[in-house]
Amino acid sequence: MEESNAAATPHPPIVVVKKRGGHAAHHGGAWKVAYADFVTAMMALFIVLWLLNTSQETQKMIGGYFLDPSGKGKDQGSGSKSAGSTVNLKKDDMPKLKEKIEQAMKDMPEMKALENQVRLIVTGEGLRIELLENEAGTFFGSGSTEPTEKCRDLLAMLARQLSQLPNKLLIEGHTDAHPFASERGYTNWELSADRANAARRLMEAGGVQAGQVAQIRGFADRNLLLPKDPENAFNRRVSVIVQYADSAVVMPSTTRSPAAAHGSSGKESPPSHQSSTKS
Repeated sequence: MEESNAAATPHPPIVVVKKRGGHAAHHGGAWKVAYADFVTAMMALFIVLWLLNTSQETQKMIGGYFLDPSGKGKDQGSGSKSAGSTVNLKKDDMPKLKEKIEQAMKDMPEMKALENQVRLIVTGEGLRIELLENEAGTFFGSGSTEPTEKCRDLLAMLARQLSQLPNKLLIEGHTDAHPFASERGYTNWELSADRANAARRLMEAGGVQAGQVAQIRGFADRNLLLPKDPENAFNRRVSVIVQYADSAVVMPSTTRSPAAAHGSSGKESPPSHQSSTKS
């Protein structure tokens, strides 16, 4: 009887419990910050590599911007010029300006015939641009202070190039040793200075900044290009010198009156100016 009851009683069901792993805690957005830092660092690296392959003028222009974002620094241009166009030229930059002017001349078909009469030399004073005459009088007629049409075109081109720079300009006039005959006492001294002054007027009309020309020099025949051939037409020339940015133009000193030098209470008399031509 007991055996029959045991057979009739059902066994309890076997329950199998399977545990599944839950989701990990949320890891946040820290990886995004790290990725953004990495991209920024790569961008900075590419900019540095690009800057290393740019010209010195571009590097100075960009450096000048970070030093003076308002654009008023001496290595930044004025608002009327293109960005970086008024960078001061120093000794290392003059050969580039020389190449730029030579290329500008090549781009002007009418200047091709003058390539042997325009000489560009980098000297200790700056970039010297010399307009060399010939017997026909390419730039100025014999004994004349009136520029020819070729002279006007060439000086206008130079004015466009040099007006973008704050560097000071010196303009010189030279003659050959042939004496200038004049009943009024007009000599090679006046002729050389007047030609230099005529060049100044043309360049300022072409865009050279007011006050950029620091000096006008008339040398007459005292600084011959060909000393062994003093009457050669090449000795007649007008020279434009682009000074280095760190060069100082020596100006004549002003002489004070004796009363002012001794501290007199009298009114100081104006200094006397001599009309001699600088040589």
